[in-house]
Amino acid sequence: MQRKKQKTFTEEELARVLQLVRGRNTAQKIVLRAKIVLKMMEGLNKRSIAEQLGTSRTTVYLWLGRYRERGIEVLKKDASRSGRVPKLTDEQEKAIVETTLKSTPANATHWSVRLMAKAQGVSRMAVHRIWKKYNLKPHLVRTFKISKDPNFVEKVKDIVGLYLNPPDKALVLCVDEKSQIQALDRTQPGLPMKRGRAGTMTHDYKRYGTTTLFAALNVLNGKVMGECMFKHRQGEFLKFLRKIDKETPKELDLHLIVDNYGSHKTARVKQWLSNRSRFHMHFTPTSASWLNMVERFFSELTTKRIRRGVFRSVKELEAAIKDFIKNHNEKPKIFTWTKDAHTILSKVKKCTELLGTVH
Repeated sequence: MQRKKQKTFTEEELARVLQLVRGRNTAQKIVLRAKIVLKMMEGLNKRSIAEQLGTSRTTVYLWLGRYRERGIEVLKKDASRSGRVPKLTDEQEKAIVETTLKSTPANATHWSVRLMAKAQGVSRMAVHRIWKKYNLKPHLVRTFKISKDPNFVEKVKDIVGLYLNPPDKALVLCVDEKSQIQALDRTQPGLPMKRGRAGTMTHDYKRYGTTTLFAALNVLNGKVMGECMFKHRQGEFLKFLRKIDKETPKELDLHLIVDNYGSHKTARVKQWLSNRSRFHMHFTPTSASWLNMVERFFSELTTKRIRRGVFRSVKELEAAIKDFIKNHNEKPKIFTWTKDAHTILSKVKKCTELLGTVH
């Protein structure tokens, strides 16, 4: 095979390259470029040049190409760049923040970076930087509802007091039912997760029935007592109360935190409780189920076991729920309540006052 003919260089070209290589005040990046050209003049191939100079072949290709096109002067110059990101004025920044907080765009419920950029005449990245700076997230919304229970303050103090300072010789149990848990199967098999792609599942499903989980969370050790039933009427609630009575130490008082669902307050339930002095019922305020810590367990059950689960019968669903509770109780997670009643009431008061100014 015929070898490629080596290009010859003049003495003047060689001298100018050597001047750059040996110059005391020459920047190191320019020295490296000159050395690349010098090695090429000596007859080395690009791979050898990269190895000897400890640089990449990409760098060697880049500067040899530029040298051949524009000569030695190109070694002293860097490619032009876009420069620093233009900084918005204080007035522009204030306008974006104020518009985000106090208005909505036409024909939309909230601002996006592109809508805001167009409205303010700036780039979308500028809007993004300002929203990040002030922690503004117009695309997110959280649900809430302030309780109008006339005994809200007393109930909050009562329940939070049980969490932070439980009574002696007693168990505090957070009791509730998670109703209408559906046994669902997808209409088609999903694709498994792989690198660069999330797992998939069909948006539609087949229904195979529902169940209701009655659960009691032990605040002290995090263990959960649970039972699945077909409905959630007073009869089922009484059955679960009997289970609690049977499976807890008889010498301990039981403080049950429950919500205001109708089946918890029927005459039949009250009659049963009146004959068992160790049971003490503590009702959460209306529209304040967040005070019942068993809701935190229900959330974990939903996200970790039910939401993506495939169940072809209610029996399969109930078996999965029982297995989840069993595994939870082997290594129970204690949900620790941290905020005292004063902090909660102060926050609720502030929200109420703020809503009053809005309306």
